Amino acid sequence: MADIIYIIGIGEDGAGGLTPDSLSKVHRSEVLLGGERQLSFFNTYQGEKIVLKNGLKAFADKLEEVWKERRAVVLASGDPLFFGIAGYLVRRFGPEHVEVIPHYSSVQLAFARLGDSWQDAELVSLHGRPIRGLAQRIDGKRKIALLTDEVNSPAVIGAYLCEFGMTEYEAFVCERLGGEEEACRFWELDELGKGSFAPLNVVILRRKTEAVREVRRGFAYPDETFQQRRPEKGLITKREVRAFVLSELNLSEDAVVWDIGSGSGAVAAECARIARLGKVYALEKSAENLPNMEANRRKFRADFEIIHDTAPLGLNRLPDPDAVFIGGSGGNLKEIISLCAQRLRPGGRLVIGAITVETLYSSMESLKLEGMAVEVTQIQASRGKPILGMTRFEGMNPVYVVSGRRQDCNNPKD
Repeated sequence: MADIIYIIGIGEDGAGGLTPDSLSKVHRSEVLLGGERQLSFFNTYQGEKIVLKNGLKAFADKLEEVWKERRAVVLASGDPLFFGIAGYLVRRFGPEHVEVIPHYSSVQLAFARLGDSWQDAELVSLHGRPIRGLAQRIDGKRKIALLTDEVNSPAVIGAYLCEFGMTEYEAFVCERLGGEEEACRFWELDELGKGSFAPLNVVILRRKTEAVREVRRGFAYPDETFQQRRPEKGLITKREVRAFVLSELNLSEDAVVWDIGSGSGAVAAECARIARLGKVYALEKSAENLPNMEANRRKFRADFEIIHDTAPLGLNRLPDPDAVFIGGSGGNLKEIISLCAQRLRPGGRLVIGAITVETLYSSMESLKLEGMAVEVTQIQASRGKPILGMTRFEGMNPVYVVSGRRQDCNNPKD
């Protein structure tokens, strides 16, 4: 019967940082697996060494092959269950066949060097992941720990945060933690974007105590806070309508969202701040609207992706959505609805803002043809306006919000 697979965490201090029990397990094993850096700490190892490469699945396949016949130990950096390979291997082989022996995690060491607690920190791994979406994920957090890689280096992170005006944070960068060449120091973000760093590093962001900034909470921000086309009334979904649209979209924090005919990007910005772990794509055909979309993206720290294209053609390269908002169709409403209905994930929602009865009718008929459950709501709000020291109400144009839902799974909103 196959032996237990031991997954042993190891730091920059190498074999000298392991407990006697962990060292004994390494030396009694017949196969030692891990990254090149971890394996290099055991130059005199007598058994076979296998380097982790070609992805986790290929590595796990090789581990399964050797584990059936020989005692195997896997070396992993720091705490193997903290954004490491142990989680995948436990799922693959079962917890009854795996024992994890952790070392100090890099984040644990970094906060120790900083002299600050970390139970209240936001923990984010950018290792092998895109940086897009980081702004809305960490905005308003007091402490953030970032795991980096050679692409998402401290310099790249610093430049990215400056792009969104997030200079209320200072950075504490720890390089080669636990090694002989360990280095830790504070950086201002504008300096960070120009620095050079060792490949192995951790970035801690901490909000400066003197930093004062209005944190945007909730949703449906005032229309005037968005940059929009002037002098005409901007291409923006009005606040009262936007609040209802966001409710109808029913976004989870990891939702994939399409905002079609994005205009000023107001809906996209709000969706990005709700679906902070997801992805929001804002499609807009008019080039003159793009600068306003970009300005709102930065102002609201909502890192959605702006796509200058027409629908439905421009939607083909996007991942399938959980929710779609159509604020403008460019005359292709039926085709857009058809494509969206086909691409929506189970339980997905498609919401359309219509200002004419013709668009209302077309939206409802197209959704029904696609077999979707349809609801329609007319929103006609009035805003108070001053007049001679008193207040009168000024009516806004009515907007029809048409909502379609795929009926292949229950939706928690219903």
